[in-house]
Amino acid sequence: MGEKHRVRFEPVGIEIEVDEEQTVLRSAAEQGLMLMHGCKEGQCASCKSFVLDGDDIELDRYSTFALPDYELEEGFTLLCRAHVYEDVTIELLNFDEDMIRSGLPIQNAVAEVVAIDKVTHDLRHLVLRLIEPAEITFFPGQYMDIKVPGTEVTRSFSMANTSSKEDGRLEFVIKVYPDGVFSSFLDGRLRVGDRLDLTGPFGVFTLRDAPDKDLIFVGGGAGLAPILALLRSMAERGIERKAVFYYGARTAKDLCFVDEIEALRDKLPGFRFVPALSEPDGDDWDGEVGFITDVLKRYEADLRGAHAYLCGPPPMVEAAQPLMASLGAPEKHIYYDKFTTTGGED
Repeated sequence: MGEKHRVRFEPVGIEIEVDEEQTVLRSAAEQGLMLMHGCKEGQCASCKSFVLDGDDIELDRYSTFALPDYELEEGFTLLCRAHVYEDVTIELLNFDEDMIRSGLPIQNAVAEVVAIDKVTHDLRHLVLRLIEPAEITFFPGQYMDIKVPGTEVTRSFSMANTSSKEDGRLEFVIKVYPDGVFSSFLDGRLRVGDRLDLTGPFGVFTLRDAPDKDLIFVGGGAGLAPILALLRSMAERGIERKAVFYYGARTAKDLCFVDEIEALRDKLPGFRFVPALSEPDGDDWDGEVGFITDVLKRYEADLRGAHAYLCGPPPMVEAAQPLMASLGAPEKHIYYDKFTTTGGED
C-alpha cells in the first residue's frame, strides 16, 4: 500500500485517511461511508464533487461526458477515479448526510451458482448462494461486484432480492450483450454449481424513510432488479406508501416478472404497475405504448409530494430526470442509478 493522506468532506465535516493506491470512493466505502456514486467507472457523474483545497490529485481513466475538461480545470473531480497525494478538502455536491453515516462494511465473498434462467431474449435471472461468508448484510437496491473467473475484471450488478439472511441467496437480473465480458461468460461457460468471487455491497439506490411521500419508480431493461428489490422490501415491511412503477420495454417479449409485480398490489395498497412498449408492432398488447417517459408524462401532472427512483439505461435516466423536475419533484429527492456500460455491458 502507499502513503496515506487526510481527506475532509464538506459540508458534512467528515474526515478519513485515504491510501494513494485507492480511489477516494473505494477508501470511503471500506471505512463505512456511503458517498453518492453509481458506476464506479467514471462514466455516470454521480460522485462528481468539488476540490476546495489541495491540488495533487490524479484521476484514473474516465469519460469526459461525466467530467468535461472545463469542469476539471475549474476544480471538479470524480471520487470513483480520484487518487490523492496530499491532504485535501472536498465539497460533496450530491449527498444525503443520513445515508453517508449508515454505510455497511464492504466484504469479499464466494458464492455458488444455483440457477441461470433466461427470462427474456437478453435478460438472465442469476441466482447465487453464499458460501463464505454465509450471509452479507445489504440494503435493498444495492449492488455487488462480480469477478469474471480467470481475469481481474469485475462487473457490477444490482440485487433483486432483499436479504441473504434466510438462505444466503443473492438474485440478479443481468442484461446480455453480444461482446460483453461477463455476458459471454454467463451465457457460454457459467454452470450451476460453479463458484464466483464477489465484493460489496455498494450503491445508494435505497429507499429513504419518508412515510408521507408518494413513490414513483421508473425502470428499463436490467434496471428492473433494484426496483424489484425495493418493492419486495416494501411488501415485506408493510410499507403502505402510495407507489407506481413505470417500466419501459421494446416488445412484450422483453417483459419479465410481470405476474409477481402485479401480485404486489395485494400487499401494497395503492400500488400500480404501468408497463409500456415502445415497439408493440405484432404484439397482442392493449397496454401503454411509447417511451416510458412519454407515458409517465401522460399519467402524472404534479409530483411535488413524491420521491422518484430511476434505474436503467443512461438515455432513459437522462430523459426522466428533467421530466421529473418539470413535474415538481424536488431534485434532491430524485434518486437514480444509471446502468452504464463498460466494455459493452452493464
